[in-house]
Amino acid sequence: LFQAMEKEISAAFNSGGPEDILSRAFKLSVTREDICTLQPQGWLNDKIMNFYMSLLVERSKKEGYPAVYAFNTFFYSKLSSTSHKGVKKWTKGVDIFEHDVILVPIHLRIHWTLLVVDLREKAIKYFDSLGQRGDHICKTVLKYLEEESREKRNIELTTSEWTLRSMGTEEIPQQDNGSDCGVFVCKFADFISRDKPIIFNPEHMPYFRKKMVWEIIHQQLL
Repeated sequence: LFQAMEKEISAAFNSGGPEDILSRAFKLSVTREDICTLQPQGWLNDKIMNFYMSLLVERSKKEGYPAVYAFNTFFYSKLSSTSHKGVKKWTKGVDIFEHDVILVPIHLRIHWTLLVVDLREKAIKYFDSLGQRGDHICKTVLKYLEEESREKRNIELTTSEWTLRSMGTEEIPQQDNGSDCGVFVCKFADFISRDKPIIFNPEHMPYFRKKMVWEIIHQQLL
């Protein structure tokens, strides 16, 4: 099986034109060019990040998983530049407060990070594989939740009940190069959306990249 997978992954990178569509789901089309960002040292693009987050949400609909909602990678930059009113239509027809976990992948110019809202624990956590703090990002998202709750449910959020935390370098694995941040974000999200402790490390990255190619092409998580 593994040999067949290796063959398929290699073909995804090498046979055909960059604009060939290799996977289509969640209103997203992933081309060979997108998939090639999963090659060693490649820098994951928005398409790959959003497709993978959608796979996590899809899996969360199964029995035994926490209910997951994921914003797309453009959400936070829009929110931070316009406030709640700029993004209030993004959740049309959705009550995000009915979920257990909300994933917010964040694009900081040349770096990917992840913010996680755990509605069960009233906790907002920020995951950065380069160890930078994101306290202001946590506050921006808490303010968003406050306004979203008021606007959509007519319920006031008691913000004093919430804990906000940037995860420390001793708590979560850290990347050892300049290109793996996107893979770290996807895997942080993968483990969190299964309620599993985060136990991978930088050595797993080449394997995770290959695995993600297969999962995106087949539209299913292994």
